Amino acid sequence: MSPPLRLGIAGLGTVGTGVVRIVRQKAELLARRAGRPITISAVSARTRDRDRGVSLSGYAWEDDPVALARRDDVDVFVELMGGSDGPAKAATEAAIAAGKDVVTANKAMLAHHGQALALAAEEAGCVIRFEAAVAGGIPVVKALTEGLAANEITRVMGVMNGTCNYILTRMETTGQGYNALFEEADKLGFLEADPNLDVGGIDAGHKLALLASIAFGCRVDFDGVTLEGIQDITLDDIRHAADMGYRIKLLGVAQMTGRGLEQRMSPCLVPAQSPLGQLEGGTNMVVLEGDQVEQIVLRGPGAGMGPTASAVMGDVLDIARGARISTFGQPAGRLGNCTRAGTATPAPYYLRMALRDKPGALARVATCLGEAGVSIDRMRQYHHDDSTAPVLIVTHKTNRDALDTALTGISRLDVLAADPVALRIEAV
Repeated sequence: MSPPLRLGIAGLGTVGTGVVRIVRQKAELLARRAGRPITISAVSARTRDRDRGVSLSGYAWEDDPVALARRDDVDVFVELMGGSDGPAKAATEAAIAAGKDVVTANKAMLAHHGQALALAAEEAGCVIRFEAAVAGGIPVVKALTEGLAANEITRVMGVMNGTCNYILTRMETTGQGYNALFEEADKLGFLEADPNLDVGGIDAGHKLALLASIAFGCRVDFDGVTLEGIQDITLDDIRHAADMGYRIKLLGVAQMTGRGLEQRMSPCLVPAQSPLGQLEGGTNMVVLEGDQVEQIVLRGPGAGMGPTASAVMGDVLDIARGARISTFGQPAGRLGNCTRAGTATPAPYYLRMALRDKPGALARVATCLGEAGVSIDRMRQYHHDDSTAPVLIVTHKTNRDALDTALTGISRLDVLAADPVALRIEAV
């Protein structure tokens, strides 16, 4: 049997602890599947004496992750600290400079510095693998870089943040509002230290940018992702969407158009009976569409110790087997800057408005929509007991610029009792 593949693990939180457990508990299985033993030489974390529920005996300890990355007895540096810069980036750069392969779960670091790191790795003859950085236990990176490599990818779409999906589905099933369920998710430990990374769509936007780079052969462009979180979604929106046969999801979509690369992460309405519409709780789903396979749907746990550690170890085993795949599916030097699409592809939109209960209010709204070139597909007005009338409008396909022009015109009228809500309806 070949000599062991020796790991240095930086970061012993939930995922790092899970990786240690797998290596310790499944040593024989890993060796059989990799063709060589997988061992841990050294580890590093901010706190040494913390009880992690797994023995670290037999592993050298490094206070400095950069020192860990440079150790002679480490073949693969496993970066599980997180953070786009700081120790994670410094240690990853040190590992590459020392000629070591890298496995990471750090979506933020790759979304901001992926191109530079990939170029450095190629120059050093190293690989960077990051399956665990996108959608937890779902092998979507491997699907794009390997299984679907013969396809022209036409669209990548999915629910990539389990916390947001948990909040939205709980709003529907419990009848509780966003604020109450935000607090519930926080108590359950679902939220990042900065909650806006989750509910603001930033975490999922990082993942989308990484997948778009692989799918469309371009440099990672997180700044080109249009971001909108779920903070303004109300119970009324959840109920009205269900009434019309839809559910609301924080949906990421990336597609190449004649105008350039379109990347957006925003709340959207999807058909309730579609695979995305039926997705519950903290589960993730990624939909890949290619010219040969048409549509592939991948569903599974998007976070947690077991699923994410499983993805880390999948990358480790590929390296142990000798697989050498470019970070984003093709040499980083060949990746170009994709033109950003100025506007999103036309789509129907859901509009919710509270109109003052006065004659002609609805007609004036319809006139503003029509003058902007926005056509109404259907409309509902709900029973009301006060001075405002709740009105729902579903438009025919339109572009967002035209819709924004219409909403600006409507806001100048004296008929709105509150700011309108506009949500895209995505064809899935």
